[in-house]
Formats: sequence, structure tokens, C-alpha cells
Amino acid sequence: MKPLPQKKPSKDEREKLILIGLVELYLKTGKPVGSHTLQENGFSSLSPATLRNYFSKLEEQGLLKQQHSSGGRIPTNLAYRMYADTLAPPYSMDEEEKKQLAKSLVQETREIHSYLQKCADTLSDLSQGAVFLSLPRFDQDFVLDVKLVNIDTHRILCVFVTDFGNILTETLYTDKKLSSFDLKRIEQYFHFKITNLSKPALSEEEEKRALSFYNEAMLRHIVNYSNFSSSDLIKTGFSKMLHYPDFNDASSLANGLSLFENTEALRALLTECLHKKELTYWIGDDLAPFSSHAMSCTVIATPYSIHQNIVGSLGILCPNRISYKKIFALLSTAQEMISDSLTQSLYKFKISYRAPNSAQLDFKRQALLLVENKTPQQE
Repeated sequence: MKPLPQKKPSKDEREKLILIGLVELYLKTGKPVGSHTLQENGFSSLSPATLRNYFSKLEEQGLLKQQHSSGGRIPTNLAYRMYADTLAPPYSMDEEEKKQLAKSLVQETREIHSYLQKCADTLSDLSQGAVFLSLPRFDQDFVLDVKLVNIDTHRILCVFVTDFGNILTETLYTDKKLSSFDLKRIEQYFHFKITNLSKPALSEEEEKRALSFYNEAMLRHIVNYSNFSSSDLIKTGFSKMLHYPDFNDASSLANGLSLFENTEALRALLTECLHKKELTYWIGDDLAPFSSHAMSCTVIATPYSIHQNIVGSLGILCPNRISYKKIFALLSTAQEMISDSLTQSLYKFKISYRAPNSAQLDFKRQALLLVENKTPQQE
């Protein structure tokens, strides 16, 4: 039986193929693409003159632009978006890279916050982008350690370290400067109150001061933990953006940083992704509702789940000229590993979680969970 002749792509289809080919070549090289260059990279059946005609039409549609009248074309943000729209799931990742990713992301642990921070750092290293993620609040956590540091004459930094690896800070005020020895004695009192072990021998005045600091710090911590109105965020890796030529320009770097430091904008992006329940991206102008100056940036985000319930999202902030295939595959694979690991960890260590604005636990019970060490070894 004679094979059916292959149908030639229509004019519109050919135009789309040329755009995709040009975008992929520009993403790979970072150099403007001319008609001869594109012809040598997958379009040998078309003459340079024909390709230039297509370039002109794509330029009229706002998909390509020229930096110089005699130079090649480069994609616009609209072209990046059209290209990204052609990348349909499932997004495949190289098996060797997948194994390397699993070494960092697949694990069961009680230190939930430390685990998620490690996930963010790993994704930042692999993507060379700035990573941020939203997370629910995990119960059964408690204060494990406290450190006090003098800021100045009247302020003390109180650092809480929790069992899940979370680090929280409060600024306390004092009417007089305290020495390092004074702070060490107060730390000992905090440890006694947290563990109910080894009460330090303090004078009446020292104990009164230590109790005052303890009550103030713990009450603030408990109120903050209980009033959970917006998702917690982890952010890391903005310095990675310096590796991209696109961010050698100080204004582009500053605009990207302004978005990354805008906590409410990041929460809004991750919340939108969470509601869409799928990998979502914002390229250039798409970010205008969140940041009016981030036109040279792209944000790609995907939701993750616990027990098949979507509980948060993780995102990558990067320049517009990025390997979309690689980032889509990286995020898609990472969210599966994170979802599975969190599900296993919460089941194994009997940890519960809650979303922002969910029903609050009884205040006294919450206080005990946050302050007292309730690990099985001490029960």
C-alpha cells in the first residue's frame, strides 16, 4: 500500500512553526536570529527571502522586533507567551537529572520547615532563579531553643528555633542595657520555662525581669501563630539572577528585586496559581497587576498538595529569556516529589496542618503546643 503523502502545513501553521523555531534558537543562543541562521537550523526548505517575509509579518503582529535595522529578530514578551502556550503537559525531565533532584526532595522528616527551605534552595540552584513558596501552618510544632542578642541599649532580638526547623524573631524592649551575662541568664530561664527542667538560680530581680521577657515574647509568638490570616512564605536565591546577562542592567535587576521583596504580590501570584490548580506563568506584561516595573521578568508557579489536597504553591522568578521547557519540567517534577514527601512525613509523624483563616485551635491548647516540648521521648 502506497504511503499517504504528508500534508504541507498551512500558511498560518508555517508562520507558527517559524516563530517557535526562532524563539527556541534565541532562548538557546541569546543572539538575534537572522533568516540565514534560522534556515540552517531546521528550515532548509524555505529560502532566506521567504523567511524574511514571515519575519516582517510576525513583527507587524508584535511578536518579533529588531534592535537594529540590519540585524536579526528577537522575540517579544508576547512571543514568549505564545511559545509557552505550546508546551503542553506532561513535562518530561531527564532521568539522570530527576534522580539528582530526588536525592534532595524525596525524604521523610519531622523538620518540615527545614525540608521546604532545602527544597527551595535546591530549585534555585537548578533553575538559577529566585524561588518562593507558600505553605500552610503545621501544628504539633513547639519552641525548641531561644537565643537573645543585644541590638542596642534598649532593644533585644529574641530568636525562636522550633522543632520543625522554623526560625522566628521578636524584638523586645528593656529600660537599660543588659550585658551578655544577663542575657545568658535570661536564656536559661526561658529554657526552664519551655522544658520545666533545671531552674536556674536567679535573684528575685533577675527572675522578675526574665519572667517579664518570657511572657512578652511567648504571648506575641502565640498570638502570631494563632492568627493565621495569610500563608507563610519561604524565599531564596535572588542573587542567582546575577548570572543572567538580562539582569546585568541595574534597572532590570532592581525591578526584579522590587517584585521579589513585595510579599503581598508574591502571595497574590501563588494564590492565583493555587486557585487555578495547575502550572501557571506570567511573562512580562502579565505581571503588571502585581508589579508595574517587572516587564523583564517571568514568574512560573505550580501548586503542591498533601493527601491530594492542594495546600500551597511554589514559584520561580526568572528573566523572560529562560528555558521554559526546562523550568516547566523541573517545577512539575518537584511538586510531585514535595507532595509525596510531605504526605508521607505528616502521616508518619502525625502532624496536622491548616490553611489561612481556618478555624483556630483552643487558645490554651495552642499555647501548650507552641511552648512545651511534647516529643514522645519526654512523654
